[in-house]
Amino acid sequence: MISCYDYVSAKIAASAGVDTLLAGDSAAQFVLGYDNTLSVTMDFMISITAGLRRAAPDLLLVADMPYAGSKNGRTETVNNAKRFMDESGADIVKIEMVEADLETIKAMVAAKIPVMPHLGIRPQTGVYKAEGTTAEVGAEITKLAEALYKIGAEMLLLEGTAREVAKIITEKLPIPVVSCGSGPDCDGQVLVLPDILNLRVGHSPKFTKAFGDVGKASYEAINLYHNQIVSGKFPDDEHSYHMKTGELDRLLKMIE
Repeated sequence: MISCYDYVSAKIAASAGVDTLLAGDSAAQFVLGYDNTLSVTMDFMISITAGLRRAAPDLLLVADMPYAGSKNGRTETVNNAKRFMDESGADIVKIEMVEADLETIKAMVAAKIPVMPHLGIRPQTGVYKAEGTTAEVGAEITKLAEALYKIGAEMLLLEGTAREVAKIITEKLPIPVVSCGSGPDCDGQVLVLPDILNLRVGHSPKFTKAFGDVGKASYEAINLYHNQIVSGKFPDDEHSYHMKTGELDRLLKMIE
């Protein structure tokens, strides 16, 4: 699974062989430049999710419920989840949650909306620390994961959860469990595309890894573009359109 935010990136990811795309609310940071994920709107998330669907009509597409879409109670959350399905073609809706949100998950399941609860580190809380590093917290997360499965969750995402806890949950549950910095023992893995390509500005979480340096390559290409324009090397005759033979002479006579 890859979290990305636009048509072009999704096309590349699909052609590279990934199984699942996530339209992540981290677009708030990587696309819009906010310090956190809280400011992104439902309309924006629906738009980028629809772009990913157009890019990859055959891949499993996960829509990320933004804080703005779930902050006003259960009814609005369910209605916004329906919008993802109807307006952007999402297959499943991911939602950050705690035990108090179980009734919301039940309501989404009752409305026939496939749901992927998000446990562990939940960026919408603004708290970024590893979860499940003690037996007590590990037990809480495990019990919550089991409860979510029992009420109808179809997938589960664990972010920044201790590997040992993620392994136990994966072994216990018959639904797919996806790791985001929760170790290699889950059924799947997700990273955001900017981290994979080394495009992040600022600190990267411990669990990320750059698999290429597109950031450096992008800088070099843009810098070369700038320098060639300044020096007059680009655009040149090869990269220009031209009048048909004889048309220039006719034009000059017409404008004398």
